[in-house]
Amino acid sequence: MDQAMRPYRSVLYIPGSKERALDKARGLPVDAIIFDLEDAVAADEKATARTLLTDTLKAGGYGNRAKIVRINGLDTGWGADDARAIAAIGADAVLLPKVGNAVMLKALTDLLPKAMPVWAMIETPRGIINAMEIAAHPRIEAFVMGTNDLAKDLNCRFRPDRMPLMTSLQTALLAARAHGVVCIDGVFNAFRDDDGLRAECEQGRDLGFDGKTLIHPAQIAVANEVFAPTGEEVDLARRQIEAFEAAEAEGHLPHPLRWRAIRPGKTADGGVRGGRGRGAGRRRRGRPDRRELACRHGAGHAGQGGGDCSIGDGAMIWLLLEAARWWLADRFTRMSPAWCGVMGLAG
Repeated sequence: MDQAMRPYRSVLYIPGSKERALDKARGLPVDAIIFDLEDAVAADEKATARTLLTDTLKAGGYGNRAKIVRINGLDTGWGADDARAIAAIGADAVLLPKVGNAVMLKALTDLLPKAMPVWAMIETPRGIINAMEIAAHPRIEAFVMGTNDLAKDLNCRFRPDRMPLMTSLQTALLAARAHGVVCIDGVFNAFRDDDGLRAECEQGRDLGFDGKTLIHPAQIAVANEVFAPTGEEVDLARRQIEAFEAAEAEGHLPHPLRWRAIRPGKTADGGVRGGRGRGAGRRRRGRPDRRELACRHGAGHAGQGGGDCSIGDGAMIWLLLEAARWWLADRFTRMSPAWCGVMGLAG
């Protein structure tokens, strides 16, 4: 499967030394698996885990799940051997821990086939500061936030709202978006706390992350639900695109009153209708609202002063429809053909 077309709602860590866990992962409804040879494997089991994992990946059976291998750091006695072993059998990507600059990526890519993508753990202050440099590397495909190690290095406290980490999270996310790189949020440690997991997934989704790294299969369902578009969002985006294309075919823009019928959260008389989930009365993933669109495009009525950003109906509708087209393309650009078919967007 084309990596650029994948969803990464749920990315599950699996210890590379646990044969039973490796086998169980073949049947889990997860978008991607990080087979871990680093933190999850004791020092005296490193070589054995490497052999077990290479044999397991050769056997296959993981379907369309993305297969990423987190190797040990190249500054350890195991990292280079890990990289060579994975290069020999193939994987969808190799994940390097504690990436602090692009030079570290160059050392890894020298050990890998040219076609093999690289993922980077962003989990140190140096990695955050150099996030733009790392994201600009031609082989980098994804960032994975290592929030536990990052919090330790920052000497910050763990809080449910993650405010002490917010600058770091957003800095990494900005760098990833600037270079078209996937960005996966860090783990939620209390795997039996479904409410806490949901809240942190929703926060990560609203910040703009593509998905969530997970430490237990019990967390998969929540991540898949939160990071997937709702039925209402899919339906609205489809209807907005259909309205735009129909208007283009007829050579004019739709009338504002007809547009109101396909806008979310509005009744025929202009009142507010209740909603649920992500589409209910708030913006997400950086989409501009209609007032911001008006100001941004500078299309105010002549003679209106005092900072009023109102614009003509035709221009407003065009801007709203363009925003809808942008949103749909952004939301589904990494989805697999099978997933798009499920959501009714294949074609």
